[in-house]
Amino acid sequence: MGSTTGFLDVIRIENPFRAEEARLGDFEDLHMPNPPKVRHEQASRCMNCGVPFCQSDFGCPLHNLIPEWNDLLYRGQEQEALRRLLRTAPFPEFTGHVCPALCEKACNLENDATTNKDNELYLIETGFAKGWIQPRIPVARTGKRVAVVGSGPSGLAAADLLNQLGHEVTVIEKADRPGGLLMYGIPNMKLPKGIVERRIRLMEAEGIRFELNTEAKAEELLDYDAVLLCGGARKPRSLNVEHMDAQGVMFAVDFLTAATKAVLKGAASEASAEGKHVIVVGGGDTGNDCVGTALRQGCVSVTQLEMMPAPPVDRTANNPWPEWPRILRTDYGQMEAIYRQGSDPRIYETTVKQILTDETGRINGLETVKLQRTPEGRFEQVPDSEQTLPCELLLIAAGFVGCEEKTLSSFDLKADGRGRLLPEDGSHHLGGKIYSAGDMRNGQSLVVRALADGRAAAKEIDQEINFL
Repeated sequence: MGSTTGFLDVIRIENPFRAEEARLGDFEDLHMPNPPKVRHEQASRCMNCGVPFCQSDFGCPLHNLIPEWNDLLYRGQEQEALRRLLRTAPFPEFTGHVCPALCEKACNLENDATTNKDNELYLIETGFAKGWIQPRIPVARTGKRVAVVGSGPSGLAAADLLNQLGHEVTVIEKADRPGGLLMYGIPNMKLPKGIVERRIRLMEAEGIRFELNTEAKAEELLDYDAVLLCGGARKPRSLNVEHMDAQGVMFAVDFLTAATKAVLKGAASEASAEGKHVIVVGGGDTGNDCVGTALRQGCVSVTQLEMMPAPPVDRTANNPWPEWPRILRTDYGQMEAIYRQGSDPRIYETTVKQILTDETGRINGLETVKLQRTPEGRFEQVPDSEQTLPCELLLIAAGFVGCEEKTLSSFDLKADGRGRLLPEDGSHHLGGKIYSAGDMRNGQSLVVRALADGRAAAKEIDQEINFL
């Protein structure tokens, strides 16, 4: 597979970022594609491993046939390479933009891995450009009807497979546009919304119905043969401090949703960071997206607080390959903050002690405090380490604690201690006609894992309702 010496002869070349100054002036795609010749050469670096960890449980949750389609891409057989990719990957255009590329970290080349993520994005975009991607209309219908509640990654993946299996699928979405996290939780520069809308139009052409601006109610879904809940883990984790209700304090998901809606409308955001000192609480992907969005909106400054210590630069002994490396990374938002402000926006081992407000109830500052870990593993405040920072917009990106209470009450369900709808037997079946998948079932995780779980739920539902 690939060239025998490709990994020795060809250096790793990723799709390059656009220059910081250019990309900070808009919400367009962060990256520029490389030409076909580069992609073919990059595919040649796949090593024909005896054990391809890239497609193992350490690597791709979808178990993509990575060595196979890399070999075909290297040989210029792009259409066949795409066919092999699409056997396991429902939406490579999504993972090609937002997946952290677990497969590359599990590659035998490790830090010099084959550029699988960029290669799959090239294949799917080439497929759309050349007309290879056409609506797949099922030859026959089973007469079974399935409702999918939620149109995020797991919901779309499940709907796609259930439809291909011949079932009639209706996707119920409470927002004004389908896509869930893909539409409103991820900024446009990271995942352009035209790409999401293109896939939705294709799914509609294949026979899937989307009901928007609709709250799912259990009693209205009784006529379906199965109901799959894919509402995500949208309940945000709050801060245990006063004045969380102050003007200018927002959860990250609300801020990012407002920003994306503004981009789609070509208007100013209702929750703009323009002219403000912004502080983001949380050092994960969502926090980084808030940093990049705030910079594009014209904030005066942006600071990112993280309660954990900075990760190590290199793998530690208890984090060996092919595990995901728990190391320090500087993502696009932090790179842009360094470019714009001259320093890394992240402050580690720090949390919010107090939200400061003015006489109108609007936030105007934060009191922070340093944290240290006790021998028992608990965090405690460091005495006399308080610091006051200016802040007119506080964005909470501290993660999520489970699915929304409204969904639980509507379907008379009870989440476990982590806010998940995860059956005790490990299946997707909650009882009766009700199933769960994605973040709602497993807790907050990656898009690629949600896609894989949505497909797994679809297969389980297919097996069950075919015996009805």
